[in-house]
Amino acid sequence: MALAGLKPHHRVALGVSGGPDSMALCVLAADWKISGLESAGKESGFIDGLLAIIVDHGLRAESQEEAHMVRERVSEMGITCEIACCEWKDGKPEQGNLQEAAREMRYEMFHKVCIEQQFGILLLAHHADDQAELLVIRLSRNSGVLGLAGMAFTSQFFAKHAYSQGVDPTNGGIILVRPFLDFSKKDMYMICQENEQKWVEDPSNRSPLFVRNRIRMSLQKFSSSVFSSEVQSLISACRRTRAYVDKKCSNLLQEAVTVMGQGYAVIDLKTLNPSKVEDICLAKFIANVTQYISQRQRPIRGNTSKLLLRYMRTSPCKTSLTAAGCYLCPAPGSRGTKILVCCSVNCPLPSKVELFYSGSSAEEKCAIPYDLKEIMENAKTSSNLSSADASDVHFLNIASGSVLDEAKRLNIISESTYRSVLTLREEETNRFKFKPDVTPDYRPKYAIESVGTSHNQCLRPGQMGFFMNRFFISWKPCKEHVCREFTQEATSSNGGLVVEALDYKCRFCSLGHDMVAEIRHMVESDWLYLAELSKSQNVKKSDPDNAVSSTATEQALDKASSCLDYARVSAFRVLQLLKPIPVAARRSLPVLVDSQGLLLSIPSVSFKHCPCLEIEAKFQPRVPLGGGHSSFI
Repeated sequence: MALAGLKPHHRVALGVSGGPDSMALCVLAADWKISGLESAGKESGFIDGLLAIIVDHGLRAESQEEAHMVRERVSEMGITCEIACCEWKDGKPEQGNLQEAAREMRYEMFHKVCIEQQFGILLLAHHADDQAELLVIRLSRNSGVLGLAGMAFTSQFFAKHAYSQGVDPTNGGIILVRPFLDFSKKDMYMICQENEQKWVEDPSNRSPLFVRNRIRMSLQKFSSSVFSSEVQSLISACRRTRAYVDKKCSNLLQEAVTVMGQGYAVIDLKTLNPSKVEDICLAKFIANVTQYISQRQRPIRGNTSKLLLRYMRTSPCKTSLTAAGCYLCPAPGSRGTKILVCCSVNCPLPSKVELFYSGSSAEEKCAIPYDLKEIMENAKTSSNLSSADASDVHFLNIASGSVLDEAKRLNIISESTYRSVLTLREEETNRFKFKPDVTPDYRPKYAIESVGTSHNQCLRPGQMGFFMNRFFISWKPCKEHVCREFTQEATSSNGGLVVEALDYKCRFCSLGHDMVAEIRHMVESDWLYLAELSKSQNVKKSDPDNAVSSTATEQALDKASSCLDYARVSAFRVLQLLKPIPVAARRSLPVLVDSQGLLLSIPSVSFKHCPCLEIEAKFQPRVPLGGGHSSFI
């Protein structure tokens, strides 16, 4: 717990299934809390700041009964317990996808309960045997050293969805901690037996239909202490390599990447110096950048990773590339020494808007009251004691299929263990059938269409939402159904528009709270519309006494009497702001239009058709650059 930066006063949740692993976790977590907090559990009968979360998947007839039985057992330890029931809106998953779908749902439910109950830390009971199973699975999928390192000791989980009204998903992720990675399954049984704790066995864990079950049963044939010890040594060596790569990538991201407020990133190739960076580090670096900009849930692999690596090796950059949900191209004026990474609106990923209503009381309730910075600093201090350096890294330049061979050459594993692991890998590889990638049926013009006309993809006053998991958009309802007069003061520091009271009404204000806006990406027609809108009788370029130039923000404009005049000046100002933004980056900006398709607002650059439209958009991706907090050692 100290290595994870955790102290007994922190609020900690436990993922509990009722099996021996999670019951052992409950035993030790309760003891850790009670030992560290003198008053823990004495007043209410329950340990302060400790919550067990049981997820009832609802996939078996007896699951509900089991969940309640586990809750009783956990409660007897003095641990507050909550059962989270899954709702399968699209029907229960098919058999072939059952375990993966159940896992994703389980983590989503963990996150949901943690946010609602104000817990920022979640302990999971994965152990060394789970790591060994994962090693064989990933070997059969031809994973490289980063994948063979297995599960991280600590990491950060970010939910895909905003769950309920008042929950602000910009709170970030919850920290996952796996304190049992150095302990075996036998240790779990011993902890439960010595503390007289019962557990339940999921019958599906014995079904050979699932990959993990097959590998688990196969590993039992090689259960000698030497074999187990050498497999863990191999995993540890891979983890040290991943720690080194992670640390180096973190430094490169800080030094060579600039994130712009309009939702794109700039990579400085001179600072990065790709020719001096190992392939594995450079591939991880560009994977982090593209995943951050596109906010894709799954990391890039295979041919896409190789394609991006080759692209990064070409310096100076002279071509463009679309990959991993991003559009990469040379930065204008950089002569190829800088690369722009923009979200590609032409990728076959569906545009999506997640909406929820604002509510200050609910937001305060759902805020996580723990010092994340303190925890991360504590973990960093502890992990530095054992952090890997280049001299302790063995697999930096090893191809994905050669890690086992290199481990045998370095005597990390013996010939006997090498042969046994090869046998396990070949058995699972023969069962695993690669499925061809299915390209979704989409049209190139998809990007210029509205993201949807259904109710849940439209924004109303009082709502907030995430657009493509990247832009956080909020629309405050108008307090008055009237427009306001505007002036542009010469003394304004930012050249912004200043509005004053006016009795003129426009159709936007008259609609008030009943107004609905659709959200889509910016398209070329929006630029043309702004250019036409900016032309006004009050702003004549041919009139030297009223010329609009680069100094227009320093000149007072005559008072206007309509929203159209306000929109004209707003359009002109925004055109000046948009010109320096590369075309590829402009295309990914969110735009709000009414039901007739009329442009209402480009909130990222503060354009709005009416001064009463209080709409804002901030580039605030759910998953941070680099994936958040992690400590692999």
